[in-house]
Amino acid sequence: IKNRIDVPEERKYVGFDGYKKAMAHADVVILTTPPGFRPIHFEEAVKQGKEIFMEKPVATDPAGIKRVLDAAEIAKQKKLNVVVGLQRHYQNSYRELYAKKELIGDITSAQAWWNNDGVWVNPRKPGQTEMEYQMRNWYYFNWLCGDHIVEQHIHNIDVVNWFKGSYPVKAQGMGGRQVRKGKDHGEIFDHHYVEFQYADGSILNSQCRHIPGTMSKVDELLIGTKGKIFCGAAHIKDNNGKVIFQFDRKNENDPYQSEHDELFAAIAKGEYKFADAENGAKSTMTAIFGRMATYSGQVLLWDKLI
Repeated sequence: IKNRIDVPEERKYVGFDGYKKAMAHADVVILTTPPGFRPIHFEEAVKQGKEIFMEKPVATDPAGIKRVLDAAEIAKQKKLNVVVGLQRHYQNSYRELYAKKELIGDITSAQAWWNNDGVWVNPRKPGQTEMEYQMRNWYYFNWLCGDHIVEQHIHNIDVVNWFKGSYPVKAQGMGGRQVRKGKDHGEIFDHHYVEFQYADGSILNSQCRHIPGTMSKVDELLIGTKGKIFCGAAHIKDNNGKVIFQFDRKNENDPYQSEHDELFAAIAKGEYKFADAENGAKSTMTAIFGRMATYSGQVLLWDKLI
């Protein structure tokens, strides 16, 4: 691959402002640093007029969400393609389920899960500054990660928002630190449960957990007046339990690849096709909304927090 890479020393930058200089050399910017930096990096990419792939989540607090939403409007004005790494939007099975969602009637409730053992820990090394330690162990610090409800469970929450065509207006929940209690796990929880309510009164029950040895499940279920969508199984059932649509797995794709393929195809053709930043920001905000509900134990309102 060496003959496909051309990055001489004079185009390598370090430091917290190095991104500005690096972006100046690019036509397309891929934003995959720890999420806490996403708002300032996205702002700069839009300012420089770049096409953008931006990983989720796009911020870690409401102030960052506001910056991303403001920059998203400018990106639209400049007709800059922006794809956000909520890859279910680029997955064939989810696209077909979405196209057939009318089969279940009005969505009245939903379930979303991201339950598994958790992720890596990078132990503190001798001589590290506190900044370097937190950067290397970014998952466990909210200014960098936003907690695992934001960094991971956003995928499942976003699917429900997408199929609902809206975002929750109210949230309450609970959570805590049952097994991840030490300093090596920073400040984040190891489990969250949130009851989100949409403007039409429908409810999303959302749960995510990082506890070894417990049930593992990453999936979404949408319940409607006429039936149910089982996202992981990629099928739809009516209220009698009969399968009325089954996605053919032979037609499945790799959405992590497709989201890049579709972005670069649009750029190559000179097309303005993708404007994912607003939804990416609002689904990120939904996850932050949930985190604030579990941390506080209070009933919270979207309009007040945003």
